[in-house]
Amino acid sequence: MQHGGGAARGRQRPFRPCSHSGGPDQRTMVKLQPVLFVLGIIICALGVAMAAVGAFDYVIDGLETSQFLGCAVITLFAGGALCLASRGPVSGFDHRQAFILTVLAWTVGCAFAALPIAVTQNVSYAGAYFETMSGLTTTGSSVLSGLDTMPVGTLMWRSLLQWMGGIGIIVLAIAVLPFLRVGGMQLFKSESSDKSEKVLPRASEIATATMRVYVILSVLCAICYFAAGMDGFDAVNHAMATLSTGGFSTSDASFGNWGSPAVHWVAIIFMLAGAMPFVLYVRMAQGAPTALFRDPQVRAYLVLVAVVSAAVAIWLVSVKGIDGGVAARLAVFNVVSISTTTGFALGDYNLWGGFPLVIIFILMFVGGPSGSTVGGIKMFRLQIIGIAVKMQLQRMIHPHAVLPRAYGETRLSDEVIASVVIFANVFILTVALIAIAVAATGTDFITALTGAATAVGNVGPGIGAVIGPAANFASLSDTALWFLSLGMLLGRLELMTFFIMLMPAFWRN
Repeated sequence: MQHGGGAARGRQRPFRPCSHSGGPDQRTMVKLQPVLFVLGIIICALGVAMAAVGAFDYVIDGLETSQFLGCAVITLFAGGALCLASRGPVSGFDHRQAFILTVLAWTVGCAFAALPIAVTQNVSYAGAYFETMSGLTTTGSSVLSGLDTMPVGTLMWRSLLQWMGGIGIIVLAIAVLPFLRVGGMQLFKSESSDKSEKVLPRASEIATATMRVYVILSVLCAICYFAAGMDGFDAVNHAMATLSTGGFSTSDASFGNWGSPAVHWVAIIFMLAGAMPFVLYVRMAQGAPTALFRDPQVRAYLVLVAVVSAAVAIWLVSVKGIDGGVAARLAVFNVVSISTTTGFALGDYNLWGGFPLVIIFILMFVGGPSGSTVGGIKMFRLQIIGIAVKMQLQRMIHPHAVLPRAYGETRLSDEVIASVVIFANVFILTVALIAIAVAATGTDFITALTGAATAVGNVGPGIGAVIGPAANFASLSDTALWFLSLGMLLGRLELMTFFIMLMPAFWRN
């Protein structure tokens, strides 16, 4: 991940519509043809994935094949029709088209991906959409129970959704959001990619490189799970959910279903691997073996995990009387799971007492390094806020001093600092608004607040008896599930990507 100082210093350019023939009024409109064409391709890809899962289900159980294949036919027909209706040259996207495609890919994609859940499980469409949004945004919250006896097709579909969502999130974070200047992400826009406003060609290059890394790490994770004691099916499903930092399991007890410490440590290692910036893996493979640990957000995140895990482990030993080795494993697993926004559970942290619960609640907002599959505010933004606070305190002491502002080797512009501070404020405000909306449906305070935090942070489990790690979201009303689905979408799209489309000026030249 190159921290291009030139990109950070550049001033924001106005949106420019694609050039095409027509009068002045036409030139002020966003050209939707390439957006709809690519959206059709995405929907077709979901249809192919549904058909593959249906075939797998038939081979293993002979169950639900007609439902999966029926949903696949509907999805392929809709995606194909959209491609045919909007076919034409797609040379690249401008900023507005990229915003629109990003939002539509998750909202419309979830609408079709929810069909197999809706027809094979005893849930409402709101519940199926919530489950699918949770999967594609790699949140990990669920309305389904009885996972231990659930047909393999449904389990595989949930895991596959998270795995596909994970690679989509990586491409969004390292190829699209830096161009859209969302929440300070322009800090990670490389000099070579700053020469053009076109997003698609650069995104395809980055997607190819990161996909190789993503697949290799996923296969390695599955092999390690299998070697540690999982059977092949569970190993593959959990590998997809681990690298995507998604958190869907094949058991209601999550990792509590496996008593092997080796399985737990494999999960810890690969949750951390999924939380690292994937571009740095590519750079390591290209001959820069220390690139990962030179990144300031990676170093800060690993220090945070170590300090918080140690504090929780000491609490479990001294207050709860848990054996030191067990306490360390429980603390590290759950701290890593929450801070990477994976959401796997090992034990019920609701029973640990107030101190660990407060820490876990705060970690729901933090997240890990940018350019990975994690959610939350992100580590680099917290670091920049810390730099801004330090600058302000120094300015109060020395009003006329010229203070250096740098993040790693990159000079911080006023635009980046303002963008990060605004993002953090909007993040907290969004959690508050979603919590108010969920509470208005009759939900209790703890469930509404932690449900909103876990949704916008894309974490997974909440806190409390209703949506904690030992429960799920099935008891919430359909209205509450729709609000939480919106929260997951907003958190995954980095908030501003969605909110900017609500402004009339976005649709004008």
